[in-house]
Amino acid sequence: MKKIFNLFDLSQKVNYKNEILSGLTVALALVPEAVAFALIAGLSPLTGLYAAFVMGLVTSILGGRPGMISGATGAIAVVLVMLVKDHGVEYVFATVILAGILQMSAGFLRLGKFMRLVPMPVIYGFVNGLAVVIFMSQLPSFKDTAGDWMQGEQLYMMLGLVLLTMFIIWGLPKLSKLIPASLFSILSIFALVYFLNIDTKTVGDIASIEGGFPPFHLPMVPLEFETLQIIFPYAAIVAGVGLIESLLTLNIIDEITQTRGRGNKEAVAQGIANTLSGLFSGMGGCAMIGQSLINISSGARARLSGIVASIMLLVFIMYGSPIIEKVPIAALTGLMIMVSIGTFEWASLRTFRRMPKSDIIVMVVVTLVTAVLHNLAAAVIIGVIISALVFAWDNAKRIRARKYVDDEGIKHYEIYGPLFFGSISVFNDKFDVQNDPEEVIIDFAESRVVDMSAIEALNKLTERYQKAGKTVHLRHLSADCRKLLQNADKLIDVNVMEDPTYKIVADKV
Repeated sequence: MKKIFNLFDLSQKVNYKNEILSGLTVALALVPEAVAFALIAGLSPLTGLYAAFVMGLVTSILGGRPGMISGATGAIAVVLVMLVKDHGVEYVFATVILAGILQMSAGFLRLGKFMRLVPMPVIYGFVNGLAVVIFMSQLPSFKDTAGDWMQGEQLYMMLGLVLLTMFIIWGLPKLSKLIPASLFSILSIFALVYFLNIDTKTVGDIASIEGGFPPFHLPMVPLEFETLQIIFPYAAIVAGVGLIESLLTLNIIDEITQTRGRGNKEAVAQGIANTLSGLFSGMGGCAMIGQSLINISSGARARLSGIVASIMLLVFIMYGSPIIEKVPIAALTGLMIMVSIGTFEWASLRTFRRMPKSDIIVMVVVTLVTAVLHNLAAAVIIGVIISALVFAWDNAKRIRARKYVDDEGIKHYEIYGPLFFGSISVFNDKFDVQNDPEEVIIDFAESRVVDMSAIEALNKLTERYQKAGKTVHLRHLSADCRKLLQNADKLIDVNVMEDPTYKIVADKV
């Protein structure tokens, strides 16, 4: 029973007021986002709203990061556009279910640990690009119902309400923190528009959100290999994009709250949520950094806020649509613009002069790819690849060899730095096989043989010495290297000191 209480954070100290009010604020902010993302994918608004409900509820209960909000996202919507166009909504449901299974598998295999390979410049670029994406996604709010840009009095009224919303969010916490500023701003703008009968764009002008409980629905697709061929590529991309965005959002929330989430547990929860989303007529999704930041900035730290947000979203769909459809878009737009301002890592701009040029390039590239292509997964992957190449290049230049001949006429090469595929060329240049004495010792006490390319380089080097009729000893190699080297017994001297051992820190989350 205690485990069940812990699941809902009921046995821990929870600020119920903050959790409930934050959840209500997030629910209001989820509505236009879910509708917009569903329309981007070419699906009905309810498909996005059902996904937001299922994703939010399941990940709030089972996820590895209390306070983080999941729902229908633009990253997933973009992936599904062509699938909807070519094959229809039933294939979307099947794809989301398969993507969920892949995500659960990733969690069970503890692949979440690979997020630690994402360097800080990539995270900075991701966050800054995402801030730009959030801001740019608010610009369509300044279009009228016909799709044309607002002009004249309509535009001025919209701008005024947006700026008033932003001012309330900025100023209210300086006066009182009794109620979340985001929720108070939405309610204030709603009351102002309603009682003054101001003509401005509302949620209902985008689409109707009226519906019932998400219906259980098995995808109506042929159970044959051809179907798998169609949906698997999309499912793999959805799973990858969803995990990357969710785990990066988890890391960002960790930084803000100074606590640690559990990446593998979150991956499993995202998989369960997507599987259920596909079974309950939803388009799937992942963690939402904008709504998560709204939640955290409103004071929420437990699972309750996400549960409240999901349940209130369902209440809006089933019973509150006439009221929610009257909420001014200006209030939600102002809220999301403040989120984008808060999301941007302004401190990263102040570190430009102190950061290595390679890190600056990585951060700028990731920011631009995220902002221009709106492809968060591609931006992160590109950033990681560039960072890895820069790291390999820098380490390739660090290998050194201290050379001397002892009293017995034996030449010593003391190697410093990692030996791997990138440093092999420099490593080979250190040796003078033809002019070296009859006996040579190569000492790796201060070096690390990293990969198979390095092993093969050692094999070829020893062969060169053997062909020259000279004896070479390799000292202080790790056990795995000794096993892989050819003729190891004749070449390796392990009696000088204990060989180094190399261990990888286990991931227990």
